[in-house]
Amino acid sequence: MNQAPTLETLWDSAPASSGAFDPAVYAHLPEPARRYLNHAMAPGTPLASAVRLRMHGEFRRGGWAPFTAEQVIRCDGEMLWRASMRLGGLPVSGFDALLHGEGRMQWRLFGLIPLVFAEGPDVTRSAVGRVEGESLWLPSLLCTQGVTWAAPDPEHIRVGLNLLGEPADLTLGLTDGGAVRSVSYERWGNPEGGAFHYGGFGGWAEEERTFGGYTIPTRLRIGWHFGTDRFESEGEFFRVTIDHAEFR
Repeated sequence: MNQAPTLETLWDSAPASSGAFDPAVYAHLPEPARRYLNHAMAPGTPLASAVRLRMHGEFRRGGWAPFTAEQVIRCDGEMLWRASMRLGGLPVSGFDALLHGEGRMQWRLFGLIPLVFAEGPDVTRSAVGRVEGESLWLPSLLCTQGVTWAAPDPEHIRVGLNLLGEPADLTLGLTDGGAVRSVSYERWGNPEGGAFHYGGFGGWAEEERTFGGYTIPTRLRIGWHFGTDRFESEGEFFRVTIDHAEFR
């Protein structure tokens, strides 16, 4: 990944959708899992291989900084998030990516001065965990082979993923209608700035919208230490609103 990746390349190279969502295929799953899938995808909706998102929100790095971004997520794990924000009043732009099985972060001040550059096994492992959590924006990824489902109670489901060799066990809190209200799981990262380790990660979904047969969370508060008192005080770092989603 020597050259800066582009959203267009990742989006245009995504395979065409294969098949359509059929609730009968998932009739054997626990009721809360069926409730979620039937809420997230209308019957007959093409099982998309990718989603392209436009979003805005706030990112916490010291204080809260506004950002705008575009993102492509694919069912094969490829992901690119390109954003622009202002830190300390200064313009910063760059990307987080998971491409060809490798994670990478690259951010520049004024688009020229290197500010952050990170890659390597730990960055890759964390990026895979990010894509697994953001599968809520591409529900067809949860219809791929190898995904497991369990329902500890009527209000929660556990979704087991193993993307690029990195396992994740997402716990989704659901409304009576099947909408996602929370997500939590163990993600590889270093929120304290030291050695990488698994830590509690997740957040609250506060709104949703429907795009092309998919109903996805569109306003979320995300961060580390979810489910503890530390989430509000130090863990939450990402507040996002999805403005548009396109599936293919």
